[in-house]
Amino acid sequence: MEGLLDCVLRDILTRVGGVDLCVTEFVRVSGSQLPNRCFQRIAPELLTGSLTPSGVPVRVQLLGSDPHFMSVNAFSLGNLNPAGIDLNFGCPAKTVNRHQGGAILLREPERIHALVQTVRKAIPHPIPLSAKMRLGYEDKSLAIACALAMQDGGAKELVVHARTKAEGYRPPAHWEWVGRIQAELSIPVIANGEIWTVDDYRRCVEISGVEDVMLGRGMLANPALARMIKLGEGAALPWAGLQPLLHDFWELVGQRTRAQTQCGRMKQWLNYLRQAYPEAEDAFQSLRRVTSPDELEERLFASPIR
Repeated sequence: MEGLLDCVLRDILTRVGGVDLCVTEFVRVSGSQLPNRCFQRIAPELLTGSLTPSGVPVRVQLLGSDPHFMSVNAFSLGNLNPAGIDLNFGCPAKTVNRHQGGAILLREPERIHALVQTVRKAIPHPIPLSAKMRLGYEDKSLAIACALAMQDGGAKELVVHARTKAEGYRPPAHWEWVGRIQAELSIPVIANGEIWTVDDYRRCVEISGVEDVMLGRGMLANPALARMIKLGEGAALPWAGLQPLLHDFWELVGQRTRAQTQCGRMKQWLNYLRQAYPEAEDAFQSLRRVTSPDELEERLFASPIR
């Protein structure tokens, strides 16, 4: 989730509990060898044992299409001892696809196999290699072929976003296809897409037959979703309990982000939170035209909205 679910939100969300593993935003690989600071900018957790402050492992995701530069950069990243490396074959962004990255590679299983295999050979054996895919670009006809290409290339775990690139983020997610893919593979398959509630999780697991899920937008809307999946509805986080996390998020954003973008970051998260919290709807509407960090802080943390 480029530009949103960064190291700051990984820190905040993993404090709530229930998360076993995080994957970063993608590091884009093109025609150069990136310096270590590029990996550490996306994943500053590399400087702390590849763990969030709460101790949750963080894998670093790479996106690219050139086998040589993917392997060169994977080798450099491997030397930083990440908790794992993940390969992105799911990004639907037009700019990324136009440069032969992300979901467009789902048209070419052979090319996917070569990329995964090259990266696997470039990194130390103990470092886990995983991949994330959609069900296809225009359609699902190559979904199983692409999944097998990732497995046969050396990926030891596969996340399946259960929609094609053409389907974008429109409901429904086709969880039954995750099950079809798992039936053909010998590595673990993880379901992703349209898991907003504990009931969604239960239906996803029942339909797909897989054991694990990856949470994205649903976790932004309900920061306790992973905890609730593990412990039950009683593990929900009330609005009052979310306030210290919102405050810490705001402080971290202030430390890492330019003043002109700080309000946008808070409003981005509130926009998701209002799907689960009526109070967040009130806060979002109150702040939507605010551009001053000082004014936002005063309204959000010193007004009745809190």
